[in-house]
Amino acid sequence: MKMNKILKSTLVAMSMTALLSGCQTTQRTNAMTGEQETNSTTKGIFAGCVGGAVIGAIANDGKGAAIGCAAGGAAGGVIGYQMDQQEEALRQELVGTGVQIKRVGEDKIELILAGDISFSTGSTRLAEGIKPALRSVVKVMNEFEDTDLIVSGHTDSVGSESSNQQLSKTRAMAVQNYLSENGLAYGRTHAQGFGELMPKCSNDTVQGKACNRRVELTIVPAK
Repeated sequence: MKMNKILKSTLVAMSMTALLSGCQTTQRTNAMTGEQETNSTTKGIFAGCVGGAVIGAIANDGKGAAIGCAAGGAAGGVIGYQMDQQEEALRQELVGTGVQIKRVGEDKIELILAGDISFSTGSTRLAEGIKPALRSVVKVMNEFEDTDLIVSGHTDSVGSESSNQQLSKTRAMAVQNYLSENGLAYGRTHAQGFGELMPKCSNDTVQGKACNRRVELTIVPAK
């Protein structure tokens, strides 16, 4: 019986959100496919509303669904809107730098620095060519102070696992330190190395190995 009440409350909340997003939904063109897609603000409102409605229903035997929807939807909408704005700023700043920008869900933005533009082979010293892009990242991060940055280093499978682990961590720290030296608060960043453990491509080809030598910057909401 109680589960039926929760389900009913959730469905009501979803309907409310549909009305809300009908007024606020905006479309943007995907730069890669040319297709129209709903921006993350609207999707965040919808997801937050549904989640908030479930919590509200559980907390108050179904009566808190509308309140939960409003609170959850507002939070989801704010996060989605901020990430939309930050993603757009990054795309403008990083045009032509070779840095790949990828949106992951509603609350993450990934920046992928390919190894051939960020470090010389076997080196942990940042290439000069990547430094302007990193300074642009600092600029945007300082415009959006409610986000933090995770710096993750990755390698191909050439060499021992232990040496690759150390290389990936050292490279991630080199990026972290450069960002800090150029104005991004050190406490907003975290560096980690994964060595060869998280390949994106096959290590059986030259192209695949190049794909796996990378540093990823993941922008997330500040805790």
